Amino acid sequence: MTKAVHVIGGGLAGCEAAWQLARAGVPVIVHEMRPVRGTAAHQTDRLAELVCSNSFRSDDAEYNAVGLLHEEMRRCGSLILAAGDAHKLPAGGALAVDREGFAAEVTMRLEAHPLVEISRGEVAGLPPQDWDSVIVATGPLTSDALSAAIGDLTGEDDLAFFDAIAPIVYRESVDLSKAWFQSRYDKVGPGGDGKDYINCPLDETQYEAFIAALVVADKAEFHEWEGKTPYFEGCLPIEVMASRGLDTLRYGPMKPVGLTDPNTGRRAHAVLQLRQDNALGTLYNLVGCQTKLKYAEQARIFRMIPGLAGAEFARLGGIHRNTFMNSPRLLDGSLRLKAMPRLRFAGQITGVEGYVESAAMGLLTGRFAAAERVGAETVPPPLTTALGALLAHITGGADAGNFQPMNVNFGLFPPLPADAPKAKGRDRKRLVALRALADLDGWLSVGRAAA
Repeated sequence: MTKAVHVIGGGLAGCEAAWQLARAGVPVIVHEMRPVRGTAAHQTDRLAELVCSNSFRSDDAEYNAVGLLHEEMRRCGSLILAAGDAHKLPAGGALAVDREGFAAEVTMRLEAHPLVEISRGEVAGLPPQDWDSVIVATGPLTSDALSAAIGDLTGEDDLAFFDAIAPIVYRESVDLSKAWFQSRYDKVGPGGDGKDYINCPLDETQYEAFIAALVVADKAEFHEWEGKTPYFEGCLPIEVMASRGLDTLRYGPMKPVGLTDPNTGRRAHAVLQLRQDNALGTLYNLVGCQTKLKYAEQARIFRMIPGLAGAEFARLGGIHRNTFMNSPRLLDGSLRLKAMPRLRFAGQITGVEGYVESAAMGLLTGRFAAAERVGAETVPPPLTTALGALLAHITGGADAGNFQPMNVNFGLFPPLPADAPKAKGRDRKRLVALRALADLDGWLSVGRAAA
């Protein structure tokens, strides 16, 4: 019988890795420390629990790099994308999912698979020596014991950043005489109708008062061990963005472009958007409002927004430390730790940012570990694909001396060949995406033939 591969961590990356292993006929044991030991952000013991947002971002496979990554993962048989598609919510051009339904689906499908065993309990420190193939997918909330063991093994100092959680309000508490439903530019996405967000407008006076309140608000104190850890630029707390300048938010998550206030017939000075957070449509997430403000301050300041004066909060924002490795220095091209090749790493700990990117690294480690277990060659996806471009970036394409977490983007892809049609902007993105999917299909067909 084929020996099991061990996956440490039951988040998106670990679940995807386990699924890919099981699909390839390789037994897998998933080690998840919850509920034996909790984390600062999780609330349940379900696998693949979403804690920062319910959005997998754009689902546009032609013109958006993360949408292209979605499609590549679907073609690879991704469990995470299958569960996301099964529990999608209206969200304009984005793929947003019902949190509870999504996590329940992933948990159920893994628990039901005959080659998957779920083991509840913490793996403290390095895995036992007799675990000869291990995928470490402990994510941004890696336990202190395992994090320290990895640091001791590699000689690297931990690199860490903070990731903040946005508040959620009850839909019925939003005043729709002041707010309105509309997607930016009326864009229709999966399961949507072009009116997928609640929009709360602010005039110039209201906006400036809101910014002033954010800047001086009471913030939760950092623990001593958190104090020198930098934020990740892609998920800054709203009060940090506000402190960078008066117009930072209205040119960022509160930009009013593509939105028209039906009460005035004009574009507002700034707009706070709320995104549906559950299938029932009873909960809405305050987009871009991740925060470290104290709870009382959150309620007071967000109720300054027109439409949210009577808002009732199902969950207030919070913040936790995320940890990632210097992957370009530490990992090889198949995500194995150079200092101990029996260990592979997947998910946010590798320095990718975002749910989809994390799951994508789980998908690749699962496929690599499965091939290795059955004696096949571990062939990485082409550099021209979203999977290949992201993998190449974190395993050598990025500057190891200044490595920062990275979302998938078209800047990671190699240029089109010289004989390709001349194109710019959206046209160029579409050509890159078409090439990616064609090359991915070729990679998958070779793998199927080898199997």
